[in-house]
Amino acid sequence: MQKIKNYVTGSWIEGEGEELTAYNAINGEVVGVVSSAGLDYEAIMRYGRDKGGTALRKMTFQERGRMLKALALHLMERKEKFYALSAATGATRTDSWIDIEGGIGNLFAYASLRRQFGNLPYMVEGDVAPLSRGGSFIGHHILVSKRGVAVHINAFNFPIWGMLEKIAVNLLAGVPAVVKPSEFTSYLTELMVKEIIDSKILPEGSLQLVSGLGRGILDHLTNQDVVTFTGSAATGKKLKALPNIIEESVPFNLEADSLNASMLGEDAAPGTPEFDIFIKATRAEITVKAGQKCTAIRRILVPEKYMEDVQIALGKQLAKTTIGDPSVEGVRMGALASQLQVERVKENVEVLMQEQEVVYGDLNEFDVVGADKQKGAFFSPILFRNDDPFNKTRVHEVEAFGPVSTLIPYKDMDEAIRITEMGKGSLVTSIVTADDEIGKEFVLNTAHLHGRILVLNERSAKESTGHGSPMPLLSHGGPGRAGGGEEMGGVRGVKHYMQRTAIQGHPETITRITEQFQVGADQPEANPHVFRQHFEELRVGDTVFTHKHTVTEADIVNFANVSGDNFYAHMDATSLDGTIFEQRVAHGYFLLSKAAGLFVDPKKGPVLLNYGVEQARFTKPVYPGATVGVRFTVKEKIDQEKRSEDDIAKGIVKFLVDMYDETGETVAIATILTMVKKLDQSA
Repeated sequence: MQKIKNYVTGSWIEGEGEELTAYNAINGEVVGVVSSAGLDYEAIMRYGRDKGGTALRKMTFQERGRMLKALALHLMERKEKFYALSAATGATRTDSWIDIEGGIGNLFAYASLRRQFGNLPYMVEGDVAPLSRGGSFIGHHILVSKRGVAVHINAFNFPIWGMLEKIAVNLLAGVPAVVKPSEFTSYLTELMVKEIIDSKILPEGSLQLVSGLGRGILDHLTNQDVVTFTGSAATGKKLKALPNIIEESVPFNLEADSLNASMLGEDAAPGTPEFDIFIKATRAEITVKAGQKCTAIRRILVPEKYMEDVQIALGKQLAKTTIGDPSVEGVRMGALASQLQVERVKENVEVLMQEQEVVYGDLNEFDVVGADKQKGAFFSPILFRNDDPFNKTRVHEVEAFGPVSTLIPYKDMDEAIRITEMGKGSLVTSIVTADDEIGKEFVLNTAHLHGRILVLNERSAKESTGHGSPMPLLSHGGPGRAGGGEEMGGVRGVKHYMQRTAIQGHPETITRITEQFQVGADQPEANPHVFRQHFEELRVGDTVFTHKHTVTEADIVNFANVSGDNFYAHMDATSLDGTIFEQRVAHGYFLLSKAAGLFVDPKKGPVLLNYGVEQARFTKPVYPGATVGVRFTVKEKIDQEKRSEDDIAKGIVKFLVDMYDETGETVAIATILTMVKKLDQSA
């Protein structure tokens, strides 16, 4: 019998004995035996911290991002082998696409996110904080990788996405991972981890796998480690309350299944596009992954007057859902993940049946195509109706984690809001409406209890990713019953695995630590001119002090003629009464243009192009007769990889443009972005 293995401390290891037997959800055949008994978790955590963490922390964000991209490309090329095994979890091709390519998509998303970080192993955050009158003492924030491991305890429903959506974030942050998938579907996670390890794209020690029950996995954690948990709120709370977690103040992100809702707006009457969109979206959320999604719609809120229409329309759609073996053409819904899950869902359905009526589906009488209903883990979609949601409240308390949902009527917006609140916090809610005022009122009055809100209508439906799809660059999590956690979320998610530290000192000291120029730091004169230096030769702080220019009325008139900007403050001296201006003032964009004329070295050199301006500010009026100059300083350097063999080796350099007048005061300040060639064209 096949043994599902663990990958720890650099080796594939079989656990002692047999903790659980995993079965094919379609035909009931044995997939393999799982065990993690006997694993040395103290050694596993130490190996991750010392081996994987050390290697990852030496890499810059750019290098880690490129690593994620290489891994995503590698896995995408091998996706069909994952699809083949995913069928054993009961998933259709569409279900597997969400899990497999959705997970790999997270790797791509976080690989691209590297462009929002500097070319450093750590992150410089926010703006400088001036802490002294003379400017010789300032503060800043940096974030460094935690020197621990990220322990991910994942649910059975997404054995691949659950892993990849989390490790993409911690790996970009420079933190290794120990992944513990659900033992019921860990065979699919194991297959992907084998591909990842064999690729040798990740540094050794940056990913370990515990395929079995994982008893003791949290016993040896420290304050430098991070735990993420996805699953039932009850289990998550027990783990979060473990003495070691509390004693060591281990960050614990809990993402629990929740009673998500979807609401049909009062404007979305039968016959409107929004009504049809609502029916289609709701049917999908009930049947995709056989309802085994933490984001699935459990409560369907409908205006009272449309209840019969929705019930009939949704019933017709559900009737078209063929249940069975996903390999058989025409099957639209597969099985639950296991027979145990069937029993759990059935128990909760029976609890819900005590207070509300079933209007579609049956626990026992349903057809299965291409498979034996008794051997597989099949379950019929169940649609309830609850006409008294304020008194029959189990619908707001009990979740059947399968293709089960409840129709609930509401009288008005206030009542709909109260009903959503009765779920006590969820991962996601949605509203389908063509009226943006209805959408706005719903969002602003329910956002406090939901991690994500989808406002859906005809204009967005074609490209919408849907109610149930968390997106890599948006937060995934929710308050209250949903666990109070937050994962993914782009840069926000990366910061969960890093320590924010305030640093204080002289601007020159802070410049050298952050590798970003801070005002007040040394500005040695560049020699030669910065536009004559290659990327590697430039040093943060090097400065060009330009020639000066005296602004004239002719400058103002000529710039107005060229630009078409004839704003009265520039052109009409008789209209300045009651304004802040003493006389005709030079255009701010003239000053920026003139600054470029002063700081640019015109000869061909390593600078390939200027391609943008950031944080431009005009801080003091400049009148005819004022004399201006520029301090042009290397502010920050960001490495850039070659996109092809023929690409020019280059990096991004940010320059601080500080234009000042004859009094020495800054009149305009901006950051320009340039591409600068490297010395080594093979780099």
